[in-house]
Amino acid sequence: MLSEKLKKALNEQINKEFYSSYLYLSMASHFDANALPGFASWMKMQAREEWEHGMKFYEYLYEAGSEVQLEAIAKPPVKFGTPKQIFEETYKHEQGVTASINALFELAKAEKDPKTEVMLHWFINEQVEEEKNDRDILDMLDKVGDSHFGLLQLDQQVMARRAAD
Repeated sequence: MLSEKLKKALNEQINKEFYSSYLYLSMASHFDANALPGFASWMKMQAREEWEHGMKFYEYLYEAGSEVQLEAIAKPPVKFGTPKQIFEETYKHEQGVTASINALFELAKAEKDPKTEVMLHWFINEQVEEEKNDRDILDMLDKVGDSHFGLLQLDQQVMARRAAD
C-alpha cells in the first residue's frame, strides 16, 4: 500500500499532467488561429502525451491498490505571444514538471517505497527528452530571428518532425 503522503502527491501529479495537456491544447489553438499548423500539430501531440502521462499515474494508483481522487483542472491561458515566447513558456513549464517528478521521487525514497521509485524512473527519463525537445525548438527559433519566411519553414519542419515521431 502507498502511504497517505504518496497517494496525495500522486493524485496531485495527475492533475498537473492533465493541466499540462490543457495548456498545450490551448497553445495549439493559438497556433491554429495564427496559421502555424506545424506548431499547432506539435502542441496537439504534446497535449496527448501529457494526458497519457496523467493516465499512467492514474493506472499506477489503481495497480498499487489506491484510490484516484480527481480535482478540477485549472483553466489555461487563451492568449499567448510569439512562437518563441510560447516555447520559452513551454520550457519553463516542463522544468516545473521535472521538479515535481523529482520531488515525487524523493518522497518515494523518504517513504521507503521502491516500487514507486522504479515507476518514476520512466517519468524522470521522459522529462529529459521533453526539456531537450523544447530547447531544440528554442535554438531553432533563435536562428530564425524575425524572419517570417524562416518561421514558416520552421513550422513545416516541426510538423514533419512530429509526423515522424
